[in-house]
Amino acid sequence: MDNLVSHGRETSDDRRKEIARAARELIIEKGFEGLRTRDIAERVGINIATLHYHVPNKQALVALVAHSMQVDFAEQSRRRPRAHLPPLEQLRVEFEDFRESMAETPDVAILMFELLGRARRDPEIDAVMRPMYQHWTASLAAILAKGVADASFRPDLDAEAGALLLTGAMSDFWRRFGFDLPAFDRLAAELERAVINPQSPVQGPLP
Repeated sequence: MDNLVSHGRETSDDRRKEIARAARELIIEKGFEGLRTRDIAERVGINIATLHYHVPNKQALVALVAHSMQVDFAEQSRRRPRAHLPPLEQLRVEFEDFRESMAETPDVAILMFELLGRARRDPEIDAVMRPMYQHWTASLAAILAKGVADASFRPDLDAEAGALLLTGAMSDFWRRFGFDLPAFDRLAAELERAVINPQSPVQGPLP
């Protein structure tokens, strides 16, 4: 019995991954405005009733897509550990993560900002996407607060406001300039200079 339950759970999880993958592909191709459940079902090879069993409404679909993005971000963090690093190096890793997303997995960035843009007009999508953006901002705020505490960042730096500055600058860069990696490197260098403590030695330029 346990084996049957386990097998059923794995099948359900696999199906949800297929649905998330199809939805992601269609959002990238057509934007969220052009996303249709029948297109998702057709791409996965299931009927509408089966699709609605796994994602009964729009918010559930967006939550499934958002979860798949969170899995991608978590995998990226595992590949590049940072908790043991000093705050300045942690901040540089955050910049590297964002740069890597633009260069190697641009679909994730496209999805993120497509859904965030839609969230401004759609409360259901906002309810799913706002916690993701808040988590990103809170993670950066924690790094900045540690940097203030160890004097590597400006002593007058407001960590929460500084985190909003960083996320806002990176988000706006993506929307305006897309894959211009040299331009992003210049932006990251300026953001670093905006927060470091000029009285504290730093560890060289950004990689």
